[in-house]
Amino acid sequence: MSGHSKWATTKHKKAALDAKRGKLFAKLVKNVEVAARTGGGDPEANPTLYDAIQKAKKNSVPQDNIERARRRGNGEEAGGADWQNITYEGYAPNGVAVLIECLTDNKNRAASEVRTALSRNGGTLADAGSVAYLFNRRGVVLMPKNDLSEDDVLMAVLDAGAEEVNDLGESFEILSAPGDLVSVRTALQEAGYDYESADTSFLPSVNVPLDAEGARKVFRLIDALEDCDDVQNVYANFDVSDEILAEVG
Repeated sequence: MSGHSKWATTKHKKAALDAKRGKLFAKLVKNVEVAARTGGGDPEANPTLYDAIQKAKKNSVPQDNIERARRRGNGEEAGGADWQNITYEGYAPNGVAVLIECLTDNKNRAASEVRTALSRNGGTLADAGSVAYLFNRRGVVLMPKNDLSEDDVLMAVLDAGAEEVNDLGESFEILSAPGDLVSVRTALQEAGYDYESADTSFLPSVNVPLDAEGARKVFRLIDALEDCDDVQNVYANFDVSDEILAEVG
């Protein structure tokens, strides 16, 4: 899974710098609004909102945009949309399974965008339940190394429910049960360690190894899906070696 995780981390960093920054900002702001609507507008009492705000800040979303989204979600300001969560399942080239999480105010538009992105890039939409069983929901915290060792991190988070610490090169990935995500993130803060993001995520239980050609096709499909305004997250069960990751850029 390290190849997939490294790809996701690298892509996340690039996304914050490239021409899609506007789309990334919009998705992060939408997360803040929905978190506030679902669990209340106080970040200290709503861990999901706290993490959504922190992630937006880490990606340089202006504070005014974040605060307006929080206020809309909490009903303090007019203009909030009726956002709905929808998950689509499908296949990418080479038999790679994909889960596509959408946050939309128009189900028909979201379905059309997802179907078009898949069909134009060698993918297909699948029936509900076709690929979901290949993924497990996990808590995922990413943090920069900052001269810390794997043991340093493990000691800080083990009692908080962390199950695994993976070395991704420039950062560590800490995995836990979804219910332990907040306690793991809090343990890092109490230890004085900075972290990049804390999210629940779908991680694959079975991976499909890809060569360079297959990786390019799958990456192209995922890019097309993530370019859809209604798509928030795309998860896929591929694995690529460091060499192939470097080759395809």
